[in-house]
Amino acid sequence: MKTIKKNLQRLLAAVMLLALCTACVKEESSVPKPSVIKQEPSAPAEEISIYPLTGLPSENLGNRAFAVMINNHPAARPQSGLHKADIVYEVLAEGSITRFLAIYQSELPDMIGPVRSAREYYVDLSDGYNAFFVSHGWSPQARERLEDGNHDFLNGMFYDGTLFQRADFRKAPHNSYISSEHIKKGAELNKADFSQRPDPLPFMKAVEVNKLQGKSGAEAIIRYDKSDTFESQFIYDKQSQTYFRYSTEQTKDLESDEAVAPSNVLIAEMTHEIMDKQGRRSINLTEGGKAILLQHGVSREVEWRNADGRILPYLNGEQVKLVPGKTWISIVPHLNQVTIH
Repeated sequence: MKTIKKNLQRLLAAVMLLALCTACVKEESSVPKPSVIKQEPSAPAEEISIYPLTGLPSENLGNRAFAVMINNHPAARPQSGLHKADIVYEVLAEGSITRFLAIYQSELPDMIGPVRSAREYYVDLSDGYNAFFVSHGWSPQARERLEDGNHDFLNGMFYDGTLFQRADFRKAPHNSYISSEHIKKGAELNKADFSQRPDPLPFMKAVEVNKLQGKSGAEAIIRYDKSDTFESQFIYDKQSQTYFRYSTEQTKDLESDEAVAPSNVLIAEMTHEIMDKQGRRSINLTEGGKAILLQHGVSREVEWRNADGRILPYLNGEQVKLVPGKTWISIVPHLNQVTIH
């Protein structure tokens, strides 16, 4: 009897336990499960295209750069198209007369000039950007360099009155002009590849520009002799954050009256030597040396180096990035010709 009673108690306990477990399962199943949100992969940030020689935003990266020899004689001022060059080299030709090598890639002016004759070191500077070289005339050394089979070029001596036009308001040799369209046409006639863009220069981001430190560099004056004729002056404009250029008067475009306004001004000291009775020079573009760099109202003493044909600033062994915008490079025999305010 006792055995039967114990068995009944065990059975009853098992039934109650089973009922309790079933209730727990129902209660647990009634609790809503958290929904799982499927994460879609985020779209990659859209890359902003920039022009290789100015670092400015671009929808069309453009084509091959071309370099034009531009006259800086007083009878050739004001020039045409100089304000649209991405890079301008100002270098002595003969005596205290400087000429410009203007390199174009991001902007193509309607008219460029007056176009002048080449010297071999201008050709070397153009080579750093694999630029299509344009001049009207050449020295014997420049001719030898351009005709070596490794250069694409256009010389106004062979296209005077066709691709190159003479302005009637100026006298020769200060009146030769060419349009960007005629440069392209000349490249086609000479079967020159005009599609290869130059390798990009290194540029700062906005936050880096605002952190620039150095001495005040609001004004620079470069004198090539005792006269003011070929003196060049750069004055920083806070509103545009560029440097306006002056030479007896502000350097502006003949047609549009737009100012020449680079964001970077590099003044590089290089060895100059007179090589003939005509006063033509040779300039050592490869040895490196002292330089002054003006950016964002700040002046810094740097060194220049020839990096694959390009004259660029270095500081403590590191290449200095450029402020986005245009760049002006003045090559001088001595930095004591330069005054910084």
